[in-house]
Amino acid sequence: MNDTPTLWSDPHQAAWPRTLEGPAETSRRHFGLAALRSLVATWRERVRVRRKLEQMSKANPYLIDDIGLTRRQAEAEIAKPFWQD
Repeated sequence: MNDTPTLWSDPHQAAWPRTLEGPAETSRRHFGLAALRSLVATWRERVRVRRKLEQMSKANPYLIDDIGLTRRQAEAEIAKPFWQD
């Protein structure tokens, strides 16, 4: 594995197909359209879930306890950017 920093976590890297075209191309990654669509769908789902959690925490804060989260945990989850798991 190279030492180049990446913008995604190791589990996401494992899900992305990689092809190498030659010695000069070893650090480049070629992504399939299906893998890109899957990643975007994951991001959209995270946005949807975090928005719903935010709505729930404002409208019915007692439900946060019912799903097993503390208020602080819910706020931390809501504050995460869409690309963070």
